[in-house]
Amino acid sequence: MKSLIAGYRKFRQEVWPHSQAHFEELAKGQQPHTLVISCSDSRVDPATIFSAEPGDLFVIRNVASIVPPYETYGGYHGVSAAIAFAVVNLKVARIVVLGHESCGGVAAAIAGEVPTPFVSQWVSLLEPAIHTCGAHGDRLAVEYESIRLSLDRLMTFPFVAESVTRDGLQLIGAHFKISDGTLSVFDPQAGVFKQADDA
Repeated sequence: MKSLIAGYRKFRQEVWPHSQAHFEELAKGQQPHTLVISCSDSRVDPATIFSAEPGDLFVIRNVASIVPPYETYGGYHGVSAAIAFAVVNLKVARIVVLGHESCGGVAAAIAGEVPTPFVSQWVSLLEPAIHTCGAHGDRLAVEYESIRLSLDRLMTFPFVAESVTRDGLQLIGAHFKISDGTLSVFDPQAGVFKQADDA
């Protein structure tokens, strides 16, 4: 905890004096322009990757950046609730599904049964992506396909599909390469991921 408190003190000393007015404005309410559905991986921070300021991004983080299927029966639908809030209440302009290199969740899905509680069932949602890539698909191929799968699943949410049609909500797939800091963005016309510098 000491290191976290030290970080907070640095924030108060170095960031807060220049950002106080911005935070006072944010205290009145949030208006993020983008929903990012990202992996919980500590190496992949959406705000850092996109150089975003507080208030810019509404972020959902879970193992392997998964969008679950649209379901309305009982249970706890945390990811779905956050998607609904971002689209219906906050009216974000775009949704970015952000996958990444060396994703442990994707690796777990490929491996099958894992001992960590809850993880096996959660990453089993990636089985269609693994099937598409074939039995010998490498992890990078499955990472890409998992992002496409989540984009497809977003369109099964009625309020998302309606917002795409009515309001021009953008659905974007992206993949961050940790080893060299590059971002690739899915080109739906070409059906491939292209490095953001070239997209």
